[in-house]
Amino acid sequence: MIEFIKGTIDYVNPEYIVIDHQGIGYQIHTPNPFSYRKDNQKEITIYTYQHVREDIIALYGFSSREEKALFMKLLNVTGIGPKGALAILASGDPSQVIEAIENENDTFLVKFPGVGKKTARQIILDLKGKLGDVAALYAPDLFNQEELEQKQTDNHALNEAVEALKVLGYAEREIKKVIPSLQNESLSTDQYVKKALQKLLK
Repeated sequence: MIEFIKGTIDYVNPEYIVIDHQGIGYQIHTPNPFSYRKDNQKEITIYTYQHVREDIIALYGFSSREEKALFMKLLNVTGIGPKGALAILASGDPSQVIEAIENENDTFLVKFPGVGKKTARQIILDLKGKLGDVAALYAPDLFNQEELEQKQTDNHALNEAVEALKVLGYAEREIKKVIPSLQNESLSTDQYVKKALQKLLK
């Protein structure tokens, strides 16, 4: 098992990042790949989880051991796979997810791609009261932000963010509902992804 990889960001796309460690490029799936663009050219540490199936071996990466721990707890829930767990963590605020679980707020949980009423109840059943080791280590960093002013324009970073949302499993019709309120803003792709997720989860 690879605990972490330390290196520099070589490539970022909507689905994964490539981190260069001593000349070897590791493809790592992360909750929001574009959040790592700000780390370009500097050495970073990615905490990894290796997922093995009959037809695939994949690395999933996280910015902290606590985020990785929450990912692994979500994987233990029946009906949640790596892609679904990544989509939940991509909200940018794991504390919001933890609060929803502890308060049995399945209405919030079903807003994530692939999470229906039954799966939301299963998440609560399996994880409520069992997240104390990671809950206190998160601080809200997304959902308290003010709404962006609605404008109309084309934006390359926004287009990249749309692709990232599709990779996370959001339907095109869901994405189209939030795009008008994001257009014509001067944001990075990472910021567009976070802001779109904020709107999708409301």
